[in-house]
Amino acid sequence: MALPTPSPTGTAVVTGASSGIGADIARELAERGHGLTLVARREDRLRELADELAGSVRVEVIACDVADATARAGLLDEVDRRGLTVEILVNNAGIGTIGSVTKTRVDDEIAQVRVNVEAVIDLTTRAVQQMVPRGRGAILNLGSTAGYHPFPGQAGYSATKAFVKTYTEGVRGELAGTGVTVALLCPGPVRTEFLKNAGMDERTFADAFPKFLWMPSREVARIGVDALEHDRGTVIAGLPSQLSTRLFQFMPRRVLLPLLKNQHPGLKRDRSTS
Repeated sequence: MALPTPSPTGTAVVTGASSGIGADIARELAERGHGLTLVARREDRLRELADELAGSVRVEVIACDVADATARAGLLDEVDRRGLTVEILVNNAGIGTIGSVTKTRVDDEIAQVRVNVEAVIDLTTRAVQQMVPRGRGAILNLGSTAGYHPFPGQAGYSATKAFVKTYTEGVRGELAGTGVTVALLCPGPVRTEFLKNAGMDERTFADAFPKFLWMPSREVARIGVDALEHDRGTVIAGLPSQLSTRLFQFMPRRVLLPLLKNQHPGLKRDRSTS
């Protein structure tokens, strides 16, 4: 088994745990007996989830903005201060800009790099340096099918997820044989608060992509935890997303880029407001 055995002092740190895939990964881990440390900016939402899960496992709550390097640097130290050992790390926190780079705010573009890239490197490095000497541990990073190819309309977001993919696979290669497993979960479209937070109407976005590509967040979460448990490395959630991603990988860029540009609702929105 690639997941560490649950223990009274072991904990799974899940970032972005206040909603969506992060909250459902926490539920999935709790069902398998793992204690949790829930991390996100919205403490009230974390406490609601903690109350839901507290009957089965020990659940801690830490309000932390992982975009803040100072706050992030103290996160795992706070876990240690509470007498817990980080056995599992789930880097789920993520944000994204949607629309033309000619319209997005520079601060928003940089913020998604801080959350989607810097936080993943920072927390993974800190966790690995604790786990490897113990000879056990597991890390799950959240990628995206958007990280497999350029994505006009979400150029910055897809680039951050391409980084996470390459980084995670490289770290996995480095840690082979150490007892620490590293996996990458790449969902396609999922109904979460991501679109709302990015300022995009969910219905408009949903209409732009085939219904068969959309998956419930709980199913995506199960696939991710299974990937850790069975040491599967990189997983794309759902057969439809697997097939479409492979197709896009082999499609010539001169065909793919105009196709994605013309269908992306964020770019359509920006063109209509020009």
